Amino acid sequence: MMTADKAAAEGTERTDLSDLLRDRMAELSLSYRTAADETVDPHDPDAGPLYKRGTLENLLKNQVGRAPSEAQCRALAAAFRLPLIAVQRAVAAQYQGYVAERWNRSEKARVLVARIDEMDDEGLEQLARLADVVLNDGQRPSSQG
Repeated sequence: MMTADKAAAEGTERTDLSDLLRDRMAELSLSYRTAADETVDPHDPDAGPLYKRGTLENLLKNQVGRAPSEAQCRALAAAFRLPLIAVQRAVAAQYQGYVAERWNRSEKARVLVARIDEMDDEGLEQLARLADVVLNDGQRPSSQG
């Protein structure tokens, strides 16, 4: 039988949050220390960083058995410059197994879907037109000549 301590040391089977943050850290060229220093909850900036370097590193290596709190999710979203909903969905997937969406492609797809929730009708229409252009462009035969 697995103890709670052993489960916490091993992390969870899913890695959605860990992958999202690790990939984003690389995109932003952040060190663990810099990222940890930026994990400040925008709702309570006086509390300071909510993660220490070692704890954040363990989170990104999927070696933390407890899901981040609401304040920690906001702090992670701020530090990694991600939409809060993207962090929340990744937390739900990794720690509760609630989210069925799992892309084997770039994490940018997950962030794009999360950002759609922030768009108004005009922005959604522009995105739809852009998608049509990109999709149609890829279907045209290349001209040789």
